[in-house]
Amino acid sequence: MRKAFKFRLFTNANQERKLDIALETHRRLYNVYLDYRELAYSMYGVTLSYLDCSRWFKVQRRTNPFFARIDFSSARATMRRLDKAFAAFFRRVKAGKNPGFPRFKGRDHFDSIEFPAYGDGVKRIDGNLRVTNVGLIKVKMHRPIEGQIKTVSLKREAGHWYAVFSCDLGDVKVEPSTHPPVGIDVGLESFFTTSDGDQEPNPRYQKTALPALRRAQRSLSRKRKGGKNRRKSRRKVAKIHARVKRLRREHHHQVSRKLVRRYGLVAVEGLNIQGMLKNDRLARSISDAGWSGFLETLRTKAESAGVAFVEVDARGTSQQCSACGSEVRKGLSVRQHVCPHCGLSLHRDENAARNILARGLLARTGPVGANVGVA
Repeated sequence: MRKAFKFRLFTNANQERKLDIALETHRRLYNVYLDYRELAYSMYGVTLSYLDCSRWFKVQRRTNPFFARIDFSSARATMRRLDKAFAAFFRRVKAGKNPGFPRFKGRDHFDSIEFPAYGDGVKRIDGNLRVTNVGLIKVKMHRPIEGQIKTVSLKREAGHWYAVFSCDLGDVKVEPSTHPPVGIDVGLESFFTTSDGDQEPNPRYQKTALPALRRAQRSLSRKRKGGKNRRKSRRKVAKIHARVKRLRREHHHQVSRKLVRRYGLVAVEGLNIQGMLKNDRLARSISDAGWSGFLETLRTKAESAGVAFVEVDARGTSQQCSACGSEVRKGLSVRQHVCPHCGLSLHRDENAARNILARGLLARTGPVGANVGVA
């Protein structure tokens, strides 16, 4: 399995300038490649491949000093990024979905440089990071890197630079566990409810930051488009969003680690979050909770720890009685499950979590499901 490790880079003024120049060069390479592909197809009906662009780039490096300064392997990764965008475009066209043709990248919409081979253009030296044509950058290594480093990406977020190491941890075997299994139902009233009846409070980080965010966005709307003050205001808005994102991600990691250490099998519901965001009344609250990021973090931590992770169909988990299996219809505003058939009475989220656990145990055929009991 692959796992990413993200660390803050502490750059000086010269390194910051060189990184900004390298990022801008990669952005222009991406846009030029896209322009050439569009031009070749519109004029000659020819689709340029990655190899065509790679040969063109080798020639350009001899005369273009900016192309000559960036690492060749990272430049190839940028060109392959556009190839992946076109592959996704054709896949959506074939599936009959909204295709979304690849777009030219503006200055604020291209924020990372990928090095596809560790040691080629970027390398760790005595706890710091050496980047080609940038120098030795100080890194805050707040935790050890596990596994074998495969790729490294340099990413700019809200005025700060980060290094993201993608590592191969190998296959982690799921061993039989003596820890109990658990079903998890995510929600808005509580962040999630377990089949044991435990509830995790919903922190609502975006709601807390909303007053400051509204002030910053109002200030941004008053600035002239294309001006320096508008760019400064946009950075202030980005910093608020970045802080909310970091707080939310940290919360996801903390609660995921707590669950993985406590349980031997984790069953969650498979949600169509994109469809749920179409609800205008709940879209902001759903986005604030970050269910997608939480479930992905929980899955990754469970896999790395050798804990079984099962995703089940979420349909009917709130309407079905977890004791007798009868259907008990109720609206979203009804927070208590009361079964008229068997008399079971408990919170609707706990009832849904118990149904999720039952479906997870039914779907699980490995050793964990056969060696653990319901708490």
